Amino acid sequence: MYEYLNGVITDIAPNYIVVEVGGVGYRVLVANPYAFPLNELERVYVEQIIRENEQSLYGFITADEKLLFQKLLNVSGIGPKSALAILANADHSGLVSAIANNDVNFLIKFPGIGKKTAQQIILDLQNKLGDLPFNNDADLGLILPTQPANDDNPELTDALLALEALGYAKKDVNKVEKALAKEAPMDTAAYVSAGLKLLQ
Repeated sequence: MYEYLNGVITDIAPNYIVVEVGGVGYRVLVANPYAFPLNELERVYVEQIIRENEQSLYGFITADEKLLFQKLLNVSGIGPKSALAILANADHSGLVSAIANNDVNFLIKFPGIGKKTAQQIILDLQNKLGDLPFNNDADLGLILPTQPANDDNPELTDALLALEALGYAKKDVNKVEKALAKEAPMDTAAYVSAGLKLLQ
């Protein structure tokens, strides 16, 4: 069982990254691929899921995010893909707060999560999240990107959506958009990397 991988991020795709360790490239499914810097050495926390016809690695930026993923897997009706989709579409503090506060309406906003499953998440996890460090006083709410107006540059458009999905405010992303639009054309991953540097 793997705990984490220390390696270079050699490829970034819409739903996974490739981490090269010792000359071997590991495909790792992650919630927000563009949060990882391309061609840099990173520690990626991983959870290995083994099924009858499939072996997959799921990756996380922090050990706490991995722990939250593991807790979601303990919920009846939640598989690894559903758990990853939840992590991709919500700030973790908001998710923990929603579960603690019995907020079904927050949970049903996630892809594939209906009222029954949302209630099951609350039932199974409401009293089991005390070991997570996420700040329950953080703003609640689903982080959903809105479509920027960059029809002539789809790579930049995808990058801006990725930045919003990572939790950056739309007004901040709009400021970054103006700066990135002045750069020479590049791929989505490069735009995201440049945008993250501007937002820091």
